[in-house]
Order: sequence, then structure tokens, then C-alpha cells
Amino acid sequence: MGNVVSDETWSGIAGIGALVEPARRALYLHVAAQDEPVSREQAAEAVHLPAHSAKFHLDRLVEEGLLEVEFRRLTGRTGPGAGRPAKLYRRSTAEFTVSLPPRRYDLAGQILASAVDRSMRDGQAVSTAVREAAEESGHELGSRRPHHQTEQQRTAETLATQGYEPRASPEEIVLANCPFDALARAHTELVCGMNEAYVSGVLHGLGCKHLQAHLEPHPELCCVRVRDRRASSPHDR
Repeated sequence: MGNVVSDETWSGIAGIGALVEPARRALYLHVAAQDEPVSREQAAEAVHLPAHSAKFHLDRLVEEGLLEVEFRRLTGRTGPGAGRPAKLYRRSTAEFTVSLPPRRYDLAGQILASAVDRSMRDGQAVSTAVREAAEESGHELGSRRPHHQTEQQRTAETLATQGYEPRASPEEIVLANCPFDALARAHTELVCGMNEAYVSGVLHGLGCKHLQAHLEPHPELCCVRVRDRRASSPHDR
């Protein structure tokens, strides 16, 4: 198994990539700026496009998850003779964040906020609270994944969803990207400890009996590496 890139990353790229086309971007910006959903005709008039062109681009934005659709009679009338409901467009509630290489500062924020709450409530040292919160978060993620694959396969696929860009071999999984890179550079000991605990939690949640997370800082890789306990350590060779 080689380098694995998460489906979420490609999905985000595809969605935001839909805005490259100028007319489509103009329609999206117009719809997003409105307090109420707009019809195809209203959007077309606002950006000076033919209605049929606007429909094509609006529906493409819906397909990519950037817009949502609802149907409503604009006249407010109901019953026979009220006419067909109009197809209206509004900005999607979905959030798109694309970072290359992938970063998960939102995940780090959730773990750190949970750790602060834990520290204030229980009087734990912050570093201990961070590691416990990180391991619990990783365990929760791992426990939601299917266990029918090999340990290496399910670990690599799970960590790929979090932006680690795993490169798997029979003896180890190298994590080519740190999802918390800027934080790790500024607060190395705290964040790398959090990272190791998070990956350990993922392994436990996945039910991995033979894989173990190790803290092995490297300037061009994630500070954590996953090794198979049954393989000899590179230091023993």
C-alpha cells in the first residue's frame, strides 16, 4: 500500500474547484450574499446571464455541495391555480476547507479545548489532560471504522481521513504529513505528545494488537511513526 490521500481532501478540492469558472463563481457569490433563497431567473438577472446558462451552473453548484435547493411558491398562494412551486437556491450549510498539504487545526482545537475543560474540572496537569483528550478522540474515530481489513490497511485508511498521508509497508506506517504542523513547530512538546496519543487512540479504537505509535521527530515528516511490534526495530539491526 502506498501513499493514501483522503476522500475528504479530494471532495473539498472538487467543490471549491467548481468556483474557478467565472460565471459559476458569480452566481455562487450572489446566492450566498442573499438573506433569502433565490430563483434561477433572479440569479441570472443579477449576474447578467441567460436563464438556461444560469440553470446549468446553479445545478452544478448543487451537485458539488456548494448550494442547496428548496421548492416554494413565490406568490404565497396555495391550492388549485396557485402554480407550481419555484426551484430556489441557497448557500449550502456544508463547510469546505482545503489545505495542501492537509491540516486539521479544527481537530487540534477540539482536543485542546476538551483538555482545558478537563484540567480545570479535575485539576490535572495540562499536558496529561491533552494526552488523555487526544487518545479518547482517536479511540472514538477508530471505533467507528470497520475491522475486516488487515491492521495496516485499516490504520492507513483511517489516518488518511485525518490528513496524515500514510505510507504503509509490512513493517511500519510512515506518516508523511503532520496535520498540526504550525502548532507542532510552535509548541513541539505539547502538540507532538498530543499527536502520539491521538494516533495511539486510533490504533486502540481499531483493535490493532500488533501496531504501536512511536514518537520519532523528523523535519520533513510527522513526528509519529506506526510500527509493527513483531518487526525488529531499526535500532536493533
